[in-house]
Amino acid sequence: MSHESDRITTPITPDLLRGALDLERTEHGLLPHRLPARARAQFTEGDLATVETQPSGVRLVFRTRATVIELDALRTKMAYDGAPPRPDGLYDLLIDGLPAGQAGVGGGNVLQVDMATGAVRPRSGPPGTVRFAGLPDRAKDVEIWLPHNEITQLVALRTDAPVEPLPDTGRRRWVHHGSSISHGSDAASPSTTWPALAATLGGVELTNLGLSGNALLDPFTARALRDTPADLISVKIGINLVNRDLMRLRAFGPAVHGFLDTVREGHPTVPLLVVSPILCPMHEETPGPSAPDFSELAEGRLRFRAAGDPAERAFGKLTLGVIREELAEIVRRRGGGRPPRRRPGAPPRRVGRPCRPPAPRGRSCRRRSW
Repeated sequence: MSHESDRITTPITPDLLRGALDLERTEHGLLPHRLPARARAQFTEGDLATVETQPSGVRLVFRTRATVIELDALRTKMAYDGAPPRPDGLYDLLIDGLPAGQAGVGGGNVLQVDMATGAVRPRSGPPGTVRFAGLPDRAKDVEIWLPHNEITQLVALRTDAPVEPLPDTGRRRWVHHGSSISHGSDAASPSTTWPALAATLGGVELTNLGLSGNALLDPFTARALRDTPADLISVKIGINLVNRDLMRLRAFGPAVHGFLDTVREGHPTVPLLVVSPILCPMHEETPGPSAPDFSELAEGRLRFRAAGDPAERAFGKLTLGVIREELAEIVRRRGGGRPPRRRPGAPPRRVGRPCRPPAPRGRSCRRRSW
């Protein structure tokens, strides 16, 4: 039986972390970032600063014989006025690629958000400890996936046997960028976001640049993709542009081309997958912005409605249907492909025009459980 006096403290160094693009030393420890310092110097919005420091896809990776692993961490958790407390973030333990445990950490900071005004009130708290015990007494590859929905500062790593970096296995590297769906919105745990599951099934190393609410064709994000080593890159574009009502059709096409051109500067031959938006009924034919509906917030459910007008498509406002057609045309042109074949008797294709009756205004897109 091991005792606390037997614990070995191992410095948390970059060779023990994967999935982060930058590591910042703070007064408490090591803060993983999913955007590099150069990018962070080019935006001032607090929302993006929060989500890029939520370490979706970031994990500690090492080899050890340890039967006990303890990780001190300082979390920053989100809380919302009028809503029940959100579930605590989880740390997923994988041993030799298989799930081997889950744990949370207590204490920490809280960002209390008034969703009606956007005001944020911070509260401070102490670090906590994540502990995994009873692990097999043999050499093994260990992964600890950090909470995808809590800012996490890593303070100390302790084990009852030495730790060494995991050697490079030569696995292919996948870099993905998308919205909250890619970030892990409502995922049960960090290793079960869809990019994490896809990476596991595909046997690839994941860098997840899913940025909740912030897949906005930002040039600094394109440069981050350009400068990150990759064997496959995927970008999911659309929903955040609509629900923020950020741009019009005239700007959208050139912005997509510019974003992809920047990525291609660093990866001229790497496979590049452009993913169009998944179904969201309220914005299929109705433009944004999205407006929150707080009527069920006390029960832990937050709904959204489309606040735009379908008639505004004539003035270049974006819907998901418009974006899908425009992306298909952009990819066709960049790939030198032929236009899609029309069914006999089908009307001529008109980019940016409705292909079916508009959805009713105010239709809910999805329900989010807190």
